[in-house]
Amino acid sequence: MDGTQDRAFLGVTASATGRRWVGPTAEEDRLAEAMAQATDLAPALCRILVRRGVSPDASAAFLAPTLRDLLPDPRSLRDMDTAAARVLKAVKQRERIAIFADYDVDGGASAALLIAWLRDLGQQATLYVPDRIDEGYGPNDEAMAQLAETHDLIICVDCGTLSHGPIAAAKAADVVVLDHHLGGETLPDALAVVNPNRQDENGDLAHLCAAGVVFLMLVEANRQLKASDQNGPDLMGLLDLVALATVADVAPLIGVNRALVRQGLTVMGRRQRAGLVALADVAGLDTKPTSYHLGFLLGPRVNAGGRIGKANLGARLLATNDPREAESIAAKLDELNTERRTVEAEVRDLALAQAEDRGLDTPLVWAAGEGWHPGVVGIVASRLKETTNRPAIVIGLDGDEGKGSGRSVNGIDLGAVIQRVASEGLLLKGGGHKMAAGLTVARDKLDVAMARIGELLAKQGADRIGPADLRLDAVLMPGAATVELIEQIEQAGPFGAGAPAPRFVFPDCQILFAKQVGANHLKVSFGDGLGARIDAISFGAMDGPLGPMLTQHGGARFHLAGRLEVNVWQGRQSPQLRLEDAAPAA
Repeated sequence: MDGTQDRAFLGVTASATGRRWVGPTAEEDRLAEAMAQATDLAPALCRILVRRGVSPDASAAFLAPTLRDLLPDPRSLRDMDTAAARVLKAVKQRERIAIFADYDVDGGASAALLIAWLRDLGQQATLYVPDRIDEGYGPNDEAMAQLAETHDLIICVDCGTLSHGPIAAAKAADVVVLDHHLGGETLPDALAVVNPNRQDENGDLAHLCAAGVVFLMLVEANRQLKASDQNGPDLMGLLDLVALATVADVAPLIGVNRALVRQGLTVMGRRQRAGLVALADVAGLDTKPTSYHLGFLLGPRVNAGGRIGKANLGARLLATNDPREAESIAAKLDELNTERRTVEAEVRDLALAQAEDRGLDTPLVWAAGEGWHPGVVGIVASRLKETTNRPAIVIGLDGDEGKGSGRSVNGIDLGAVIQRVASEGLLLKGGGHKMAAGLTVARDKLDVAMARIGELLAKQGADRIGPADLRLDAVLMPGAATVELIEQIEQAGPFGAGAPAPRFVFPDCQILFAKQVGANHLKVSFGDGLGARIDAISFGAMDGPLGPMLTQHGGARFHLAGRLEVNVWQGRQSPQLRLEDAAPAA
């Protein structure tokens, strides 16, 4: 690089939200121009591809990711042969199968994948989802022992890798684990533990969520069926579930995950799964689904059951093929999601105030409160992380214990730290992965445990993280922001974790209209002074400095930054900017 990366883009060192803007380097500009000439792709799309590290020769394959090219051999994961063969044996011999699933979207989608696949083979399965409050995360001794008494095979999905005791308690049944959470030094005594994050795996598939692991197991099971001259159920039609789980679990959208989500969105658009149709309708989703919709409209509603309602509602919704049952569950989940938002807002305000008192520039930002609902502490931890750009943990205290969730930032492995502190005896329980983790802590060890976590995070550099820069992909003028351009840009998707949606900056623009809408949102219309104009929306802008700056613009001109999207209103499509930041134009 030539050093331009160190200079603030458009001279913006402190924007409305306090961030330095970082734009493309001169080298990236040169490569994008060369790609545009070599491929005839739109220059804005070429800038995105260059930032993804895509060469001109690889651009066509990148823009059209296929499972045929990207799907790994399932047998590259340890225990996969054994797991698939055991599931097929249970089907062939009509054994009693139980599915023990985590209560989040990934767990629910993983369970639904198995239930739908088994149903196509004429086999039923018992679904068991632990109650978040009464049972906590993952298998427990009592539940596993009871399931083992009445079932021949227990399949743990999105959990189980660290469940040595509970799996040992399932003496009368075989146990297969399909998981993606960070493994410990030893594995539980299960028949098979399929997990790309086992310590003896090479990490090539560490980006898979649990539903991705389950899908690979089904691919291997179908392969084994084919080897015995039998046809397995259709798997492509299940990819809507894999896509939902991948995005909602914030798995990085790289490698095969891109193809899984891209194809899954296509499947979802056909509206053939009763649960997802009902959920989309209750959420008001009336356009072609995108990864944004999975992460922010559908995912939170599926999660609402596990957070503050009945734990198995999400999995039941995703697994059902009865439209009436789907409509009923979706309505209940929508109601619970509204309740969840209210509870979350209350806890968020208390947690932020407490964290501010403790200090927001420490390696770990944390808060703990009496009776804080364990179903929302993870979301609140995400909010603290976003506000501070530091790893964050939020804990709800009840009696002698506290149950909490943590969220991390890029480059800081929180899951490994939580697991180490648990092994040191400062936590009663703890585990997770790099970006998210859960824990249980004794009340009398709370302060010392948090101090130890902060100490270990500091060794990873968490105390040296500054405010997050705003990374911008290109400059664009209002007249160039067309629906056609946005559709071309979408080819570089899906966008999400590990593959953020491109941000564009519209320089030196005139604010034509700016008004608060709803409780705290901002609606803006802006132009270049030459006749071209574009609308923008900024959610929550009035709660921070961005909204007041633009509503009280006084005729000043601004650089405006955000992500482009297509707005649909009464059947008409128009470009819209999802406004994230602004800075006065010099």
